[in-house]
Amino acid sequence: MVGGDIRKKLHLSKILSFSCRRPVVKEDVSQIGGPGFSRVVFCNYPESDEGASRDYCDNYVRTTKYTVANFLPKSFFEQFRRVANVYFLVVGCLAFTPLAPYTAVSAILPLVVVIGATMLKEGVEDWRRRKQDIKVNGQKVKVHHGNGNFEHTEWKNLMVGDIVKVEKDEFFPADLLLLSSSYEDAICYVETMNLDGETNLKLKQAMDVTLDIMEDSHFRDFRCLVKCEDPNASLYTFVGSMEFKEQHYSLSPQQLLLRDSKLRNTDYIYGAVIFTGHDTKVVQNSMNPPSKRSKIERKMDKIVYLLFSMLLLLAVTGSVAFGIWTKEDLENGRSKRWYLRPDNSKIFYDPKRAPIAAIMHLLTALILYNYLIPISLYVSIEIVKVLQSIFINQDLHMYHEKTNKPARARTSNLNEELGQVDTILSDKTGTLTCNSMEFVRCSIAGTAYGLCVTDVQRARSKKNGSPLIHDVVDGDNSKASVKGFNFRDKRIENGNWVNEPNPDAIQKFLRLLAICHTALPEVDTETGNIFYEAESPDEAAFVIAAKELGFEFYNRTQTSISLHELDPVSGAKVNRSYKLLNVLEFNSTRKRMSVIVKDEEGRLLLFCKGADSVMLERLAPNASAFEEQTKEHMDAYADEGLRTLVAAYRELDEEEYNEFNEEFNEAKNSVSADRDAIIDEVANKIERDLILLGATAVEDKLQDGVPECIDRLAQAGIKIWVLTGDKMETAINIGFACSLLRQGMKQIIISLDTPHIKTLEKEGDKAVITKASKGSIIHQLNEGKARLSASNGSTDTFALIIDGKSLAYALDDNVKDMFLELAVGCASVICCRSSPKQKALVTRLVKSGTGKTTLAIGDGANDVGMLQEADIGVGISGVEGMQAVMSSDIAIAQFQFLERLLLVHGHWCYRRISAMICYFFYKNVTFGITVFLFEANTSFSGQPAYNDWYMSLYNVLFTSLPAMALGVFDQDVSPRFCMKFPQLYQEGVQNVLFSWRRILSWMFNGVCNAIIIFFFCTSALETQAFRKGGQIVELQVLGTTMYSCVVWVVNCQMALSVSYFTLIQHIIVWGSILLWYVFLFAYGSMPPHITTTAYKVFIEACMLAPSYWLVILLVVFSALLPFFLYSAISMQFFPMYHQMIQWQRLKSNSDDPENRPIEPTTAESTTASEGRSNR
Repeated sequence: MVGGDIRKKLHLSKILSFSCRRPVVKEDVSQIGGPGFSRVVFCNYPESDEGASRDYCDNYVRTTKYTVANFLPKSFFEQFRRVANVYFLVVGCLAFTPLAPYTAVSAILPLVVVIGATMLKEGVEDWRRRKQDIKVNGQKVKVHHGNGNFEHTEWKNLMVGDIVKVEKDEFFPADLLLLSSSYEDAICYVETMNLDGETNLKLKQAMDVTLDIMEDSHFRDFRCLVKCEDPNASLYTFVGSMEFKEQHYSLSPQQLLLRDSKLRNTDYIYGAVIFTGHDTKVVQNSMNPPSKRSKIERKMDKIVYLLFSMLLLLAVTGSVAFGIWTKEDLENGRSKRWYLRPDNSKIFYDPKRAPIAAIMHLLTALILYNYLIPISLYVSIEIVKVLQSIFINQDLHMYHEKTNKPARARTSNLNEELGQVDTILSDKTGTLTCNSMEFVRCSIAGTAYGLCVTDVQRARSKKNGSPLIHDVVDGDNSKASVKGFNFRDKRIENGNWVNEPNPDAIQKFLRLLAICHTALPEVDTETGNIFYEAESPDEAAFVIAAKELGFEFYNRTQTSISLHELDPVSGAKVNRSYKLLNVLEFNSTRKRMSVIVKDEEGRLLLFCKGADSVMLERLAPNASAFEEQTKEHMDAYADEGLRTLVAAYRELDEEEYNEFNEEFNEAKNSVSADRDAIIDEVANKIERDLILLGATAVEDKLQDGVPECIDRLAQAGIKIWVLTGDKMETAINIGFACSLLRQGMKQIIISLDTPHIKTLEKEGDKAVITKASKGSIIHQLNEGKARLSASNGSTDTFALIIDGKSLAYALDDNVKDMFLELAVGCASVICCRSSPKQKALVTRLVKSGTGKTTLAIGDGANDVGMLQEADIGVGISGVEGMQAVMSSDIAIAQFQFLERLLLVHGHWCYRRISAMICYFFYKNVTFGITVFLFEANTSFSGQPAYNDWYMSLYNVLFTSLPAMALGVFDQDVSPRFCMKFPQLYQEGVQNVLFSWRRILSWMFNGVCNAIIIFFFCTSALETQAFRKGGQIVELQVLGTTMYSCVVWVVNCQMALSVSYFTLIQHIIVWGSILLWYVFLFAYGSMPPHITTTAYKVFIEACMLAPSYWLVILLVVFSALLPFFLYSAISMQFFPMYHQMIQWQRLKSNSDDPENRPIEPTTAESTTASEGRSNR
């Protein structure tokens, strides 16, 4: 491929600078200066002039969340939005009062560590963003500093109105008004990959009045005044005017160069700074995506509230008991609990003030029992999710070597949601397909051409069990393949079309393909081959097809398009030039594009191509004898899964064209927000009375592995909806090709394509049409529901197919519930002719109506609303740019990677996070209940069972790391078995691993363990001689023994819960127990005023006492035995699906449990059972 120099040699400096786009003098600038159009830019004025007084933002772009000034307050605010952290802060403050049962430092330190770790994480992430900001804002560009001198200046110092010189392959530092370039007519080529991901070069062109300013010295006396729209996020619009030499000129997006775009194939450009910093369009577009939280995280908040309630209940119970016992403490003037020294107490133990003592005890209990709440849970989960995301990013099985793109988890908040997806809503083009178009069929003058086999035909042959038909029939197999061209038919190849019945129509058809486009030719000087830069894959396929069939487009200037055409008379290639007058561009509203040219004979021709839904109604009455044949061919092409366009033309007379051109230029140069609508209205007037030439059919190939991926996801019980803009016939056949629709699946079709509705549409009464259409949709939905109800108890599976017009009525407020009820009872749903807004509305309906996890996947800007609306948005980094990826939660390169993302990583992340959270609550309940039982045993005196620092470090050092290791490394089954047994995924969809039953059973297990630990320890040690002198244990020894038992039990419980031990997990689990003893030894060796009740308790007492080790052994065995027996019985007699796979592996002593069928896992059986469960 070649650059700007080659274009100059080919005299292509006037490429695409169409006369229809040339800005001309325009006096109507009334909208400028009004609301939304108030920006005034003085270009190249000295600082002392009026331009310097305008208060516009500087060019420093900040992407950081914090600044030095607001880091602490803003970060603290973020941390204390969590109710648990507020509670721990209150507890920490109360620890500085006499109410606290332990020292203030030990109470506040865990909170400081947890919040400090989270703030450190936030700070490190923000510092990385700041370094990137410094790098970006520190880039340099040449800026005019007066007298025609340009000097390098950092981006951050640019001001509105500055004149800058950007050179080849440099990025634009701000939004610039293009003034001139190294090309004669001031065009330049721009790459917008950083904006929208598109690699196709865009062409921009300056105003005529400034294109001669091509040297630095020319800017010595240059002045102009620009009035334009205010900063906004629209990348593709710009409204403004320029006052230059006392004349006004209208501006368009054609003159605007956006920040972060790159100058390509152009030596240099000069531009005036219009928008800087946060006013630039790219920054205006960088809004934060909607905040998403997983269902598990939301449920976790409810569990925390449950534990708060449990804590409050324990505290109130203990305080009431304490108040009663305190009131009854006096007997015959003497205190029963003399050891509490009520005579030395003002409030806490005074029997005469028992109610107040009970209230004070309540505050003490709230402090003492705070260990029921896992303080390190939130920060631990954040760390685990980040590590899980790293594993997703580094999975080589989701790396696409061809494009060098790995999977990328753009947020770690939703990892576990990947294991709970119930419904996938997918785009088709570029998501299921490659968005790499190939020209395979055409219909010209009522004759169908093209004999190659499509993906849909292959899938149909396979489904029907018929032999696979040959890829090429009656064609030239020896011809080398050309990208974008998969057409074989010797009737019109190699110039044979001149012998066909309608050679004149074929000539016009191929000429239309070679002229009606906006492609740019690229000439390789070494080989002489021509390549094309096109705005879409479809357009490139048409130009390539014309070239391969004898009409080669090779040059474009400002006013002409040049072709190498096959002369039907001489049979030789001849050069023909067409004067290019106007280009009426394609957009999603028009659904067509046209060009107006004048040929060498002086005829004015309008060539038009577009969707059949808008083209057929524009044909001249009775002007096309083969319209019905063309429609039949298009239906056949759609049946083969091909995308079709209609091609037509008309001749214009001079008077009609001149009238149109005047109106068109007036509309094009109007300075108003609705300029595009005015242009479309003018274009409609001339795009009429067309003469049909034929139709094109291009194939968008399925991506590799799509049918297998969809089949596996269906086996996993995931319902798949496809939302596409294609015709119903095309969508249905693509559905069969990609296994979305399967043999034996019954179809429920909802459509307004009925004779009655068509008759009403011709009459044109909108109210009647709306009423009849809505009634028809309701009737069809009721019929579909009746079919579902009638199939209850059978193995029938259903697919729902609905078109865009029907969908508009189905999404009405009083109809959408009926539509959703029918849709969720079907295994597959296809919504055809869907607009971007409808895609988002359908996604919202499924998410809110079912209450289950939805995943949307797409690759284009039209999928952004759908991705942001779904619980999880997955972007495909495909041909249509990066806007979908930039709005997604996870990015992958191919649809087939979704299988591993969900069935492997999704299942693992869901299981790991669920088990980790359950374990966190279990270990804290175990610890907290032992504290409560000890206090109950001491008549709720507020005496803690453990040393202050034992309690403070329980969650931070001795029990959290094993849970985090579980959350990162554990695997219930291997990746191969996750893929081999996709129905395993239903454990997440049905949420069996994080149900309330499972959560409460873990808490109950914690309560039981706490009871066993407390009573075994107290019973074994309370009355037995512990030291050589016969002394029994005191508080510090009992507390240390109980704490040791807790550490052993919860860590061994973790070891029993792990399915897949790694060396790291062994080190962390057993290392946590070892760390407890290292701490006990080191801390106990410190002076007594620091260690208090822990002073040499391990060295002098516990370590040397056999009873200490015997009690630990007995307690651990007794506490874990019930769980072990329960697990063994469950696995043997009531196994879960993953346990069945594990059990079979053990029994067969092999890595493959296939020798015993576990459950049917065909797509049909799975979707049938899922469909019946939703009816």
